[in-house]
Amino acid sequence: MNSPLRFLMCPPEHYDVDYVINPWMEGNLHKSSPARAREQWQQLYQLVQAHAQVDLVTPQAGWPDMVFTANAGLVLGQTAVLSRFYHPERQGEEPYFKQWFLEQGYQVREMPQDLPFEGAGDALLDREGRWLWAGYGFRSELDSHPYLARWLDIEVLSLRLVDERFYHLDTCFCPLQGGYLLYYPSAFDAYSNRLIELRVPREKRIMLEETDAVQFAANAVNIGQIVILNQASDPLKTHLQHHGFQVLETPLTEFLKAGGASKCLTLRVTEPVMETSQAKAGVASRVIYLEGHLLDSGLINRALDLVVEGGGSFQILNFQLGLQRQSTSSAEVKVSAPSGEVMETLMAQLIDLGAAARPQEEQDVYLEPVTQAGTAPEDFYVSTIYPTEVRVEGTWIRVQHQRMDAAIVVDRSNRRASCKLLRDLVVGEEIVVRVEGIRTVRKPESREAKPAQEFSFMGAGVSSERRVELVVEQIAWELRHIRDQGGRVVVTAGPVVIHTGGGEHLARLIREGYVQALLGGNAIAVHDIEQALLGTSLGVDMQRGISVHGGHRHHLKAINTIRQAGGIRQAVQQGLLTQGVFYECVQRGVPFSLAGSIRDDGPLPDTWMDLIQAQADYARLLEGADLILMLSSMLHSIGVGNMTPAGVKLVCVDINPAVVTKLSDRGSVESVGVVTDVGLFLSLLVRQLDRLNLPA
Repeated sequence: MNSPLRFLMCPPEHYDVDYVINPWMEGNLHKSSPARAREQWQQLYQLVQAHAQVDLVTPQAGWPDMVFTANAGLVLGQTAVLSRFYHPERQGEEPYFKQWFLEQGYQVREMPQDLPFEGAGDALLDREGRWLWAGYGFRSELDSHPYLARWLDIEVLSLRLVDERFYHLDTCFCPLQGGYLLYYPSAFDAYSNRLIELRVPREKRIMLEETDAVQFAANAVNIGQIVILNQASDPLKTHLQHHGFQVLETPLTEFLKAGGASKCLTLRVTEPVMETSQAKAGVASRVIYLEGHLLDSGLINRALDLVVEGGGSFQILNFQLGLQRQSTSSAEVKVSAPSGEVMETLMAQLIDLGAAARPQEEQDVYLEPVTQAGTAPEDFYVSTIYPTEVRVEGTWIRVQHQRMDAAIVVDRSNRRASCKLLRDLVVGEEIVVRVEGIRTVRKPESREAKPAQEFSFMGAGVSSERRVELVVEQIAWELRHIRDQGGRVVVTAGPVVIHTGGGEHLARLIREGYVQALLGGNAIAVHDIEQALLGTSLGVDMQRGISVHGGHRHHLKAINTIRQAGGIRQAVQQGLLTQGVFYECVQRGVPFSLAGSIRDDGPLPDTWMDLIQAQADYARLLEGADLILMLSSMLHSIGVGNMTPAGVKLVCVDINPAVVTKLSDRGSVESVGVVTDVGLFLSLLVRQLDRLNLPA
């Protein structure tokens, strides 16, 4: 084959599952068939050789995973970055791969001794040559990415892996010819998925279902328009063929037992350097200083866990252990994050734990003026319950009126700082932005045990009290009948709709014309918008169902964005809000009314804080209603019930039987109470409507 493309492979002479270093190896120790492995490898070798040149490296006894040559290193032009394996079980491969690269005339670069980087398993070039995708989280460290950018003179985009089954980037991510991307979104955190979406147009993103992902469909070899992989479902093959790719399947089940497939078994060693490339890595690093009873109180563990769970990495530069019970310890920790944005979030959370800059690196706070009353500048610091100091002109000043979820206003002329709610901000006031020059004041003698996780409102799941399919069938029939007759359905909903995952179903009901008005409070709109903008509700990642560190600030960020835009409708018109319940209301022209309360943050500009006006607006939208669907909002539902005349069908859905009883006990045969989780109810309702709309 005279193709300019060259790949490196290693015959499986010594291949077996000899140890467990990834989930795929569990239960497969010494269960691989050597004969079948050789046969499957030979079939892959012949397929690749039919379209490119294949070089072979000599297998070595004692290193069974050497067959996975993708982990030998990363090649770009004449530079080869040698792998620095994370697990000792593979570290013995390094000198053999280094020797091969040197014999081929490559300039070999090596990571520092304790900085793991596992080659093209965790570093994949965009097939247009514009940048390098680099994974981290299980095998390779984030701090290796700046080295890659500098040595290869290329922009590096960092992606965090969060599913241990997909421990290398190439197990779930495959850049394809023409700028296409084959990948499994659930293997990545929210930030990484946003980065992918920013760089790869929607029409070029080919997203895998889990059934294809676990067959390592993304662990594919791409040669021009050819995609060589272990196995692909018919829908995936059709999708790839639609984009002009030819799919070649070759069974690699013996190698799946060790967590690898076609891409893992090959290393592309001819990667041309693009003239447009430039050294750039988004990785941001800071050094923080911690002092106190770091071990007994668990503070150091909490800080390091926070960094890792927040998408960063760390390196302990210095640790001074207190020798007596009353002695304090101190630590200097280098914290790295994939971007400045993630670093700002991490630093805000670390500040809450008492982290600060090293004394010799202290900075003044950054201040920006308020330009719109009731709206903070971008990247404003959100205050916490902890006593806080800000550094102004070299002096630390204690913040007055300390409270959670406020901005910090600094009066430089009087050397004062205080917390202030967003709605009270005045044009011209200077607001603390970013996280430099801020520290919380903690007592170093505190030896309290690790506290319960903050803001874990949704830590426990919810479940339905009983089966509701029968009543849902009747409600679905009523909804479709009312819609088809041009009637009016009014929904009053609480934030639980969003928290339980029902938001997407309510949005669909609005989009498909089943809802003619929506009533609620400030909270449902805030958390719907928070989910639409940041992927969380009350700081909980709605995809993974776990609390995000620092996520309790997200609702303030969402409020601030809408206040800057001037309101929900303006945010949709400006392209800031592109999905969710209230986006669909604006797009479909469905009126909504939000009634405020004393507990509301912000509030949103659309929220009525004069309750007399709110009641009048509710009553206006309730006129002519044929059915009112009340979804987990006790106070708003009771208020609506009091405004509704007899003859209007009422459906009250709540997990709390007392709420259902209160709303249903109106002496009217038109009332239906459903005791269940509102997210489950909406899911069943949408499914039943789909059945009703199927052709006979």
